[in-house]
Amino acid sequence: MVDEGEADDKIVAILENDNVWGNVTDISQLPDVLYERLRHYFSTYKMKADMKTRATIEHVYGREQALQVIRASMADYDEEFGTG
Repeated sequence: MVDEGEADDKIVAILENDNVWGNVTDISQLPDVLYERLRHYFSTYKMKADMKTRATIEHVYGREQALQVIRASMADYDEEFGTG
């Protein structure tokens, strides 16, 4: 998503061996109603009364792209703070 003009990636994850969702490996496998609820949540969770949201969901990507975002974030963190 884009929040106030800046990239603000959100990762939807499922616990390994989850009794309900454990077989889901990609967001495209979620039921449409749950997918839409997640989109609504991420679009509105920072809103305050009488305030227009400045967050938009530009693109929803799948597992492989999410893993790339996670790896890039880890590399950015390591570059900034080191692994000690």
